[in-house]
Amino acid sequence: SCSPPSIISPITPYTIPKHPAYGAQKVEQFRVFHGKKQDRMVVVGPIDMPVNRLDIEAAIAECRQHRVTKVDVLGFEFEMGLFPHALEEAKAQGIALTPKYIPREVFDKRAVERSQVVFHDMAYIGIRPHIVEGKEGKMSTVAVELTGFSVYWMQDSIANAEMALEKKRSGSKIIVDNGRIVKVSKDKQGILRREVLTKEWTDWIDYWAVDYEFESKKEMIWVKKGETGEWEEEWTGGYVFENEWQSFRTRQGRGLELVSAAREVSTGRRKLAVKVVDIFGNDTMKTIEITI
Repeated sequence: SCSPPSIISPITPYTIPKHPAYGAQKVEQFRVFHGKKQDRMVVVGPIDMPVNRLDIEAAIAECRQHRVTKVDVLGFEFEMGLFPHALEEAKAQGIALTPKYIPREVFDKRAVERSQVVFHDMAYIGIRPHIVEGKEGKMSTVAVELTGFSVYWMQDSIANAEMALEKKRSGSKIIVDNGRIVKVSKDKQGILRREVLTKEWTDWIDYWAVDYEFESKKEMIWVKKGETGEWEEEWTGGYVFENEWQSFRTRQGRGLELVSAAREVSTGRRKLAVKVVDIFGNDTMKTIEITI
């Protein structure tokens, strides 16, 4: 018989170096929480793998156990498709869970000392459904319009880039500054210039897709059962995003469609899901509920 896939265990206690840039105080009396910042508990994800669903479930469980209502989950990467379901699950239990990306600059001592490290939030997606009710026996249709996309994170800083270029005769460096991609360059005359490459919010997007009936396919995993040792499929509580329409850039075609194709749908309530992949490969998902 085929062996089932391996299961990643929830977050376990391990030593986390303090990140002065984030300003959290270390705590040791908890199983999952690593720190506290003002009125929020802090969980730090692993360095070598994405924060996954089991990590989030462990954080929620610890919140409930200690009656914590606010928690930040920091991670270098997050499992694809983890949000927004995980945020909705936490909210339903009275927990304000905020995921934040850890910038690689936390390993740069100079960047930390200069306060150039920013822990950035997840990206924002704006979407608008276009519903056309069916008439004379025809089915209703729904299309999805992408109305906005923005990011708030930083990668390096303009000041740091200019300082690095000062030591060179000429050259350039690409950085992300507060949600803008900026090219910092130095010519042979020693003049520094800044050029913003992302002039429109659409410049950030490499690919976006729509699932017209999110929550129609449950996410299943293999779990080893107690005394019998048998493996059984179990629902994680999440759903699989099914790509039913997409628009993406190619080398030949840089345009991007901002309104999806209309899809025939049955009457009733349903959830639409939109997934956006930015030009750095980060994916963000948002869901909305509609009634036909």
